[in-house]
Amino acid sequence: MVSYTGEVVPGGEPDTRELTGLTITKVAVDEQMSNNCYLLRCTTTGEQVLVDAAAEPEVLLPLIGSDGLTTVVTTHQHWDHHRALADVVKATGADVVAGEPDADAITSQTGVPVTRRVRHGDRVAVGDASLQVLAVAGHTPGSIVLLYDDPHGHPHLFTGDSLFPGGVGNTFGDEAAFAQLIDEVETRLFQRLPDATWFYPGHGNDSTIGAERPSLAEWRTRGW
Repeated sequence: MVSYTGEVVPGGEPDTRELTGLTITKVAVDEQMSNNCYLLRCTTTGEQVLVDAAAEPEVLLPLIGSDGLTTVVTTHQHWDHHRALADVVKATGADVVAGEPDADAITSQTGVPVTRRVRHGDRVAVGDASLQVLAVAGHTPGSIVLLYDDPHGHPHLFTGDSLFPGGVGNTFGDEAAFAQLIDEVETRLFQRLPDATWFYPGHGNDSTIGAERPSLAEWRTRGW
């Protein structure tokens, strides 16, 4: 059996990681933007949650299948992370979750009501599993990160565009937004989570908190 790497490309095969309580399937969509979407499935109940219906419903809906999608979480308001939201919700009837400060913008851009507006510390159920919402503002005002603290292993973190291998998300030259983002990434992610924490970003390959921790001060100094 080939082990999970998280290295996926648009048009290529998804990559699946089997945990005791949760199955994580990563797929990349859109050749230009190469967004990552994550389908999470409870191994006990079969209930599913999709993190970022970024694009290509023709890819996402067959992946979801007939098991039932309970929720779509949109990590932030940027257009490239919710282009398939309307089609996925229409096909599945799933609830729509987003950070409260980004919710109105997501609805304005997609025409899809956000049925649950979450804040820091809230939880999103994936059947018997549970994701904790960590608000990490700066990339957008309502960006959220999702933490699955695996009771049988190390934590898993879905970071949207707030944290990548090699740095935090783009703050588009806004010094105050960068300061907020780097502060919240440090206090809410790096200070809390162990080195073994595996994180799954909105674009590109995965990494771990331990692999990135030595670079945190460098990111803060360089300002991006």
